[in-house]
Amino acid sequence: NMLNKLARWSRIKSPWILHLNSGACNACDIEIVAALTPRFDVERFGILLRATPRHADVIVASGPVTRQMRDRIVRIYEQTPDPKFVIAVGACAMSGCVYRGAYNIMGGLDQVIPVNMYVPGCPARPDAIVDGVVKLLGKL
Repeated sequence: NMLNKLARWSRIKSPWILHLNSGACNACDIEIVAALTPRFDVERFGILLRATPRHADVIVASGPVTRQMRDRIVRIYEQTPDPKFVIAVGACAMSGCVYRGAYNIMGGLDQVIPVNMYVPGCPARPDAIVDGVVKLLGKL
């Protein structure tokens, strides 16, 4: 029990994030990358970018869910260790936005995996993304 408390505390103090693009136009991706630069400095909150879901605590996803990416998104979500959290960044990840109704679009990210935090915008601003991550951690 004490080990679980220590692990939870460390995840809150230093969340490792995975950046997942499920078919976005790249505007939100550029903003996510901008949030990781020294100008916005998310590392001051202990947030580190990881390249693999097996080492991540938080999935920061952008773009709508396409038919081609649906199974891959689910696999990445399942590879992320518990407890895991998902942040949907941008209007496309929230609802499909301008791609909604297209033949290959399933909709927003919450159609295939549970989402813990939504960051609106088209594209979402870097400071809004940082605010979303910090508010998610505040809920924990």
